[in-house]
Amino acid sequence: MTPRTQLVTTHTLHGSTTKVYSYPASGQPSAGTIFAIHGFRGDHHGLQRIVDQLSQYTIIVPDLPGFGSSSSMDLPHDVDGYATALSTLADEFALPSNAILLGHSFGSLVAAKLATERDFSRLVLLNPISELALDSSQALMAKLTGFYYEVCAKLPERLGSAVLRSELFSDAMSVVMTKSKDRAMRQYVREQHRAYFGGFHSRVTLAQAYQASIAHTVGEYSADIHIPVLLVGGMLDELGTPETQEKLRASFGDARLVMLENVGHLIHYEKAGDTAAAIDKFLQQLPD
Repeated sequence: MTPRTQLVTTHTLHGSTTKVYSYPASGQPSAGTIFAIHGFRGDHHGLQRIVDQLSQYTIIVPDLPGFGSSSSMDLPHDVDGYATALSTLADEFALPSNAILLGHSFGSLVAAKLATERDFSRLVLLNPISELALDSSQALMAKLTGFYYEVCAKLPERLGSAVLRSELFSDAMSVVMTKSKDRAMRQYVREQHRAYFGGFHSRVTLAQAYQASIAHTVGEYSADIHIPVLLVGGMLDELGTPETQEKLRASFGDARLVMLENVGHLIHYEKAGDTAAAIDKFLQQLPD
């Protein structure tokens, strides 16, 4: 697959020096503009496999403040804070009201919140947060992980950062979350996590963002979203079971749910082709 043209711009958003990666559509005219939001401890690289397979769309992917190449902001690093910052960024890009909004995982929370605050034509949520982590089968793990982030934020800088960026932690996460049996795919996911999981700006804001990621669900915002919505989940996702994903779908006025087999919370890596196909089908079936 031919790599897409990438344009990099720098923006000042509420105290953050924010990097934004834009991919012009390969065809003319563009099939639409997608404003995409990555997940917790990710950056624009995490959505790259999906971006590459939607070349007919113009796609804009910021590194969220505090992650990747973007520094922290002076707003809280929570759902509301990120929605505020991204609304400012959308204004700077003069995003049209018919733009498409996309969010993955934690980004699904931010996207849902943003969709209640400004006009978009459609909303696409990948591995949407459909249940509270502390009320799920992963409650113990969520508590332990929150404790881990809080402790690391209080340790001396060098030690705390080293622990947070350790390959041992990222490799353990890869083993747990990757469902594919394909050796090459498992290796790819591990390399991606090793390369980008440590891309955070501040231990304190990282802990803030984690707490926000486990304290909300997309369902908190669904009643105020009145545009067509696509949800794409994984049948093996411990962070969003098929039952809670269906319940989330039903909470929207107009939503479709696609559940992918043999994958969990990493559909953007393991099932990027299927995910991109579901997105394109959803967008093409809807009127402008």
